[in-house]
Amino acid sequence: MNAQKSGRANTASVIKTFITGTGLYVPSHVITNAELVEAFNRYVEMTNAKQPDQTPLQTSSEAFIEKASGIKQRYVLEKRGILDPNVMHPLFEERPDTAQSMQCEIAVSAAQEALDQAGVHADQVDAVIVACSNLQRAYPAVAVEVQAALGAGGYAYDMNVACSSATFGMQAACNAIQTGQAQSVLVISPEITSAHLEWRDRDCHFIFGDVCTAVLLQSEAAMVRDAEAFEVVSSKLATKFSNNIRNNFGFMNRCSPEGVGARDKTFYQQGRKVFKEVVPMVSELLQTHIADEDLSAEHVARLWLHQANLSMNQLIAQRVFGREAHVDEAPVILDEFANTSSAGSVIAFHRHRADLTTGAYGFICSFGAGYSIGSLLLRKC
Repeated sequence: MNAQKSGRANTASVIKTFITGTGLYVPSHVITNAELVEAFNRYVEMTNAKQPDQTPLQTSSEAFIEKASGIKQRYVLEKRGILDPNVMHPLFEERPDTAQSMQCEIAVSAAQEALDQAGVHADQVDAVIVACSNLQRAYPAVAVEVQAALGAGGYAYDMNVACSSATFGMQAACNAIQTGQAQSVLVISPEITSAHLEWRDRDCHFIFGDVCTAVLLQSEAAMVRDAEAFEVVSSKLATKFSNNIRNNFGFMNRCSPEGVGARDKTFYQQGRKVFKEVVPMVSELLQTHIADEDLSAEHVARLWLHQANLSMNQLIAQRVFGREAHVDEAPVILDEFANTSSAGSVIAFHRHRADLTTGAYGFICSFGAGYSIGSLLLRKC
């Protein structure tokens, strides 16, 4: 695995970086497991009736979904189509080039909450990074559109490291602040995962939900003094190539017409292999990160982990703490939001940090396709 650590240099001139605000956009539509199972099973019945000579598709169930993942519901931008057994995907109206894109719209909402929380105006932002698993277009960059919609200054760009996009984006923001390129950076993750999920596949039809998160990172000089803040003490990134989580959709698909609409053009994974391989990788990286900072597990008050699978998170936390973790030590938002790709660990941080005492340490850690792992050690100020 290729790994990179970013920490403190032993010099008084290092510019410290702080998280001073977070924002969360939650769609108004909810799909419960019961609704999802009803639609999926109707699709299965219809498909099996049309293909009597083929191996019949298996039905799903609420018990199967919750046991496999811990998910109980998910938020989506549009239910229309997803619950129609003749469609089985969201139906979005295409917007003209003169209209704000969907990702920009939800990004602005989340970003504004983060700015308000930090007491910062958009024109004080020096950079905008839109970091998510799927961008709705190749160019112009969604981040530049968000920058313009907010009225932010500086520069903006898009980036994709799948489920680790937010943590990798925050590390990029830290780099920009520590090198003096920026003093205030927004990292935004508009995850419209419902559009790339294969809702007709029993093994994954329940996994994803839509959401958008935003994180404002600032230098000490840019901070509003009464704002709640978490210092980014250090970070650790790692990647290792794997085909076990993949999506082959892209601009070259039309060049091979025989593959258009094929199963590999939406999300697919080898779930058991992912679990077996990722859990030890993430556990080891977190343990190494703790040791690199001359800390021990007893110093860690919270793990804000990527929210993909309940059993996976419980096992990672158990390995890091050396015991079964309490629910407040490794909070779960998966049951409500489902897997929201790169946004999951940020939602956990957004929802579960207020009770930490000054000086407490916690890790925001994400992991996913790539494989990729991003870990940020935070200290509450």
